[in-house]
Amino acid sequence: MSDALRIRKGSFGRVALLDMDRSLVRHAHPHCHVLLKVDGADTGFVVDGTYAPLTEESAVLVNAWVPHVYVHRPEMPRTLILALYIEPDWLANFRANWAASGTPGFFHSTTGSITPGIRKRALDLAASMVHAPLSTEAHEQMLGDLMIAVIERFCEWRSVGASLRDAARRQSVDYRVRKAIRRIQGLDGAPCCIETLAESSGMSRANFFRVFEASTGVTPGVFQNMLRLELAVDATANGDASFAKISDRFGFSTPAHFTRFFRDHTGVPPSRFRQIVRLGTDLND
Repeated sequence: MSDALRIRKGSFGRVALLDMDRSLVRHAHPHCHVLLKVDGADTGFVVDGTYAPLTEESAVLVNAWVPHVYVHRPEMPRTLILALYIEPDWLANFRANWAASGTPGFFHSTTGSITPGIRKRALDLAASMVHAPLSTEAHEQMLGDLMIAVIERFCEWRSVGASLRDAARRQSVDYRVRKAIRRIQGLDGAPCCIETLAESSGMSRANFFRVFEASTGVTPGVFQNMLRLELAVDATANGDASFAKISDRFGFSTPAHFTRFFRDHTGVPPSRFRQIVRLGTDLND
């Protein structure tokens, strides 16, 4: 069974040290996502339909809103992965145009060869999270140094603002999709059936799927699950509500269904996530 050894959550987003031996479902995130192998078997992700290997020499880079799947072969040993989910506003503290990390196209490739410096920073951060779990300020400093190295290696960051403005001019979100997104967001994580969204948008189900994915890069179902997951992560990490109450809030028929949804998207059940994410904070109270 996959496990989370350490999780840090803050203004930077979240960082997870995951010990993985099972695949994850197709999902997406509203922020850029960097994956680095720490130890174990070589593995990989399918990012927007393309296989991206994760090895000691290569990282996996996932832009915001891009669907991806973790693929673990059952016959292979476990893989220890440092997974970074980074908030655009936090990156903007380093360079203003790095706020563009929250839009598609920030990384120019789904995978790339890492430098010895990037690998050392990743290993140092992972080791510090395990051996010095209370050193949260040091972890954020190390994360900043790691992300600077990653962005300078894999992103044309000097011109990212201009290139993304050009991309935005070429791609606009259909007004009917914007209406559907507002409706989804207004539900605060509760599910809405696709037929209802399509009907309220004035489209057939098939046409709604096509227009929604063309506008956002993901299907309506993946988009809804992305919002539900981020809200569920926040409720699990920062609140004290029971998982039965969280399950009911987000429209799951049973707590077991919520647990499976959470585990299939993050790699660990919500109870384990809450335990690990609070490892460094409870001791400081």
